[in-house]
Amino acid sequence: MTDQEPTVFVVDDDPGVGDSIRLLLRSVGLPSKTFLSAVDFLEDFDSERAGCLVLDVRMPGMSGLDLQARLGEMGSTLPIIFVTAHGDVPMAVNAVKAGAADFIQKPFRDQELLDKIQDALEMDAQTRAELKDLGEIKSRLDSLTPREREVMEMVVAGKPNKNIARALGISQRTVEIHRARVMEKMEVRSVSILVQMVMKAKSQD
Repeated sequence: MTDQEPTVFVVDDDPGVGDSIRLLLRSVGLPSKTFLSAVDFLEDFDSERAGCLVLDVRMPGMSGLDLQARLGEMGSTLPIIFVTAHGDVPMAVNAVKAGAADFIQKPFRDQELLDKIQDALEMDAQTRAELKDLGEIKSRLDSLTPREREVMEMVVAGKPNKNIARALGISQRTVEIHRARVMEKMEVRSVSILVQMVMKAKSQD
């Protein structure tokens, strides 16, 4: 297995779950790597490695949601599929709103998980292709109005809408409109991808 191959990273504190997913992935020829904790995964994490992350919501120590937040802070675009127990569905829905690719409930059907993983791998490949094309990124940035640029810079810096509104002397609703236009013009689904694009453009200036 080379680092260039898309890898399915599995993080679950139950070794049995990790092993069963690994065997399932091996049966369809997908490379995988399993971890028993979020901390173990972070120690091995390399943003250049393509793939997706199958992540348990509830784990001792750093939870799946904590890991999602940490990866977001690092500017990671690795798609995340959360694995949840029945009572965790509202939590998983919030995780998807925060940028996760999808979630799946235990007990899950093998084919359902494989379908979600395939979708996540395609999403990751598309994102990586977009980030490679610097000319296209700069063209999209040039399409932004000065105000949209201001809003984008603050979004990328992690500032919430209410703080942006206060700093620019505009309403929170106006910030939301500008933010939506930025995401549309930049053709991104999540703030983490937007951050990567802006960082890539700035690194080439």
